[in-house]
Amino acid sequence: MNEMLPDEIQESLLATFREESLEQLTELEMTLMELESSPNDPEVINKAFRTLHTIKGNAGMFGFEDIEAYTHDLESAFDLVRKGTMTVCPKLIDLTLRARDGLLVLLQGTGDPNTVRPEMEKVMTLVAEFLSQGQKGALDDPGQEASGKKEDRGQGARGGGAREKPESSVRVASGKLDQLVNLVGEMVTVQARLTQLVSERPDPALEAVAEEIESLTWELRENAFSIRMIPIETTYRRIKRLVRDLSRELGQEVELITEGAETELDKNVIEKLTDPLMHLIRNSVDHGIESAGDRIQAGKPEKGNIRLSATNAGADVVIRVEDDGRGLDSEGIRKKAVEKGLLSAEADLSTADIYSLIFTPGFSTASRVTNLSGRGVGLDVVKKAAEELRGNLTVDSVPGQGTTFNIRLPLTLAIIDGLLVNVAENKYIVPLSIVEECVFLTREAIKSSHNRRIIRLRGEIVPYISMREWFGILSEPPDIQQVVVVREGDRRIGLLLDHVIGEHQTVIKSLGKVYRNVDGVSGATILGDGTISLILDVSRIMRVTEETESPVFAA
Repeated sequence: MNEMLPDEIQESLLATFREESLEQLTELEMTLMELESSPNDPEVINKAFRTLHTIKGNAGMFGFEDIEAYTHDLESAFDLVRKGTMTVCPKLIDLTLRARDGLLVLLQGTGDPNTVRPEMEKVMTLVAEFLSQGQKGALDDPGQEASGKKEDRGQGARGGGAREKPESSVRVASGKLDQLVNLVGEMVTVQARLTQLVSERPDPALEAVAEEIESLTWELRENAFSIRMIPIETTYRRIKRLVRDLSRELGQEVELITEGAETELDKNVIEKLTDPLMHLIRNSVDHGIESAGDRIQAGKPEKGNIRLSATNAGADVVIRVEDDGRGLDSEGIRKKAVEKGLLSAEADLSTADIYSLIFTPGFSTASRVTNLSGRGVGLDVVKKAAEELRGNLTVDSVPGQGTTFNIRLPLTLAIIDGLLVNVAENKYIVPLSIVEECVFLTREAIKSSHNRRIIRLRGEIVPYISMREWFGILSEPPDIQQVVVVREGDRRIGLLLDHVIGEHQTVIKSLGKVYRNVDGVSGATILGDGTISLILDVSRIMRVTEETESPVFAA
């Protein structure tokens, strides 16, 4: 770097270089995964070459001579591939991935350089040998050179038309985006307070201003959120590499099929989701997919499949991990749970309840400890992470056919649309995304059901939970109460409340240490009149009620 520049500028430039190079290495990994399935695609080959060229150029400019030298050899190899002198083969991709991992460690400054550099030198020696073979004209397919030149001409003809000019972008520190969303959240709270004041003091001129501010605040909120939304594709890239490495380590053929890569989530949600999702994938490869011999014996294709999909569901996103493996062994799970003292031998559980035992901390059906499994760490971490993100994790399985994990998560962690309700003097927020409808419930209707906590809704029996009892409110309920019917996964339940006040834009505030572990509450918000309202954790309320009052719910 230029030593004439002030230290703070040099540090800023260096940070930018590292950030951009890490992005380039992520892009390189994704390109190599793509190249493995399309080894003759000239566009993908050129993309890999350009990425390596960019990393090399930037490293040289900032004085990282070792990174520049390592990348130069890889760039030369892909240059030969571009020219048709060599073809892409598994060995080249393996070497490039190993080098990419080493470059990542060097750029991040993690790990022991005395360990990383010898590994990099070893990889570069193998690359040099590979280059020498290519320069001698060693081709895997003698006709590749002519055909490669599948394709460049055809690609040029297809790309001859005018292309759309890409939209320009600006790099912004994530902390600034977080601050922007926080300010928007405060703006929403102030706007709600203004609306409250207008309702108490009618004034046509003030009402017009309040409506305009409400409209502008809504638009500002949507734009601020859209800035923080990123496609889940970034996580898919890491998982593709994980499946590739795990399948090779276990000696299995496993193909990852992805859907919905364009689905967007708040960047904070994606950051907290990546590791738990990789736990699920690891579990599917290690426990779900059988060996090739077992699959053939069961009449299945030798190659196992894992399908990773993401779809929008209102204000939520549903992420699904499906495998076509052996499925869950309910008897094996039950036996292991009894051995570990998690379940009594006489316990009468449904199949779904037995499956849910795999989320218990410390639970594992693995017979031996390996690098991948057997330590009882994994699925409990996934479930806890989903709940911390105000989501839920469910599992379904068909023995011999496969297992499906479903993670349902909110799009964002900052602001949600809620339904404001009250019980006595207390006000609560129910996430609007799970609300289906609201119905009235009279004292006579409660008596006619023989005090069983159920309502009949268009021929369907729906159990309900009394929020007055849940929160220990002793005052007498009104003659006519309301039931908010919500859907959690494939279950419908009702929440018995005093009144439904209406919809409310909810700025989520985290709870203090004292209330952080209170059952049934996931956060709090400030209402327009300055009072605090608790946000209900319906998943937790439902789960605890089912565990303690299952006979009532079964009714």
